[in-house]
Amino acid sequence: MSTDLTASPPAATELHRYAEALIAHLAAKGTAPPAAPSFSDIPGYWLPPAVEALVALLAGEDPMEPLSRAAGRDQQQTALFLCLALAVSGQGSRIHASWLGTAFGELSVDRPVTHGQRSLWLAAARGAYGPAGKIFVLRKLDALAVQDHADAEQWIQALVPGEPSVVVPPSLADFPEMAEIPELAKPAMAAARLARLRARCAEITSARQGDQTAGAPLDNSAGEPVTNWAEDEPLAVLRSLIGQGGPAGPMASLHTYLLDDLRPGADPHLAAIALHVAAPILRGAAEELEADSRLEPPETLTVPLLGHRIRLRPEGPDQTSLAAAEESIRTEGMTPPGRPWAAIVLIVLGVACLVGAVVAELLLAAAAVAMIGLAGWRLWQRRKKIEADARYVDKQVSELRELAEGAVWALHAYAREAEARAKQGAEDATELTRLIRRGPRAAH
Repeated sequence: MSTDLTASPPAATELHRYAEALIAHLAAKGTAPPAAPSFSDIPGYWLPPAVEALVALLAGEDPMEPLSRAAGRDQQQTALFLCLALAVSGQGSRIHASWLGTAFGELSVDRPVTHGQRSLWLAAARGAYGPAGKIFVLRKLDALAVQDHADAEQWIQALVPGEPSVVVPPSLADFPEMAEIPELAKPAMAAARLARLRARCAEITSARQGDQTAGAPLDNSAGEPVTNWAEDEPLAVLRSLIGQGGPAGPMASLHTYLLDDLRPGADPHLAAIALHVAAPILRGAAEELEADSRLEPPETLTVPLLGHRIRLRPEGPDQTSLAAAEESIRTEGMTPPGRPWAAIVLIVLGVACLVGAVVAELLLAAAAVAMIGLAGWRLWQRRKKIEADARYVDKQVSELRELAEGAVWALHAYAREAEARAKQGAEDATELTRLIRRGPRAAH
């Protein structure tokens, strides 16, 4: 419910001044300012009686009269104000059970999450309201069946971003191009992804509040104010409620918040809740990845070697495909020499000059000798090129045979790895399922 504060500006000024001092005092010391509030009530405005109710509650007095007046003017804003104020003061356990439901309102996968909902979500995740607060948020999220509206690949990418495009197992270290063959790549990629998911889930579920911040412990058993929330949603929303903050920033969807909470570096308590929501998706993904990690390599496989496709069998490279590759190497490596027309022409001209020299001058004889010598040099160069091509072809053929034999042994080593990979995949899937079954309470 809105009200016109310009109708009583002095009262509004005193109210906001005291509300600002109250919030600052709560965040710093967890108590109300020592001076009693001096503001007057503003008809129709929920904040004055809500502040009175909060002060009475902190002082151990009966807050029912001002609380009733505030709720009558705006029940949701009043509940949100009290829940957040008690959270930032470290006294969230003093909220009434019904206040969270009233303050939180309805959550939907089709509408953005409000700043108030996100602030309560964060406070509950950090233990401001004890186990009951976490359970409340979990039930709100469970009721939406978020996994039914989600793309499993998005959740996995959020948990383990930056995955390599190719995983080269140790057996294929000398033949990395073979690791890109689908029949060999699928089991290795599945096993590697499963291991990364297990490690990330272990990181989330083993997080301890004391390892992350110096603020209040997760269950807030000490009842200390959480001053480290100064830049977070709860205190920012609280300041906005009392008119101290500026306009709220853009709101995000439920999926956006959950995916952000799963990414590495996110708040560990929010990550624990998001992991609980993603658990059904991850269980299905773990089953598929575990099944893929158990895939056995085929007995025969065609692999690219030196630009040629060679079929490999357990007993060695297929001779037909190997012979075809060798023939291709010889065809491409040996340039057809053709007839040495230039040398033939030079020889003919040289002979003609010699014949002419008998009846003519000595200069013509010298030209004839030069032409015949040049022709001989060209023939020698032609022979050297033929020999060089032959050596290159022999080297390529030899290297191809060595690579083919080595690739066969690499496939045998890959097959031996398959058993260990399948065993490790089963262990990772089992542990991953156990970790996500523990849920967010494992972060205590």
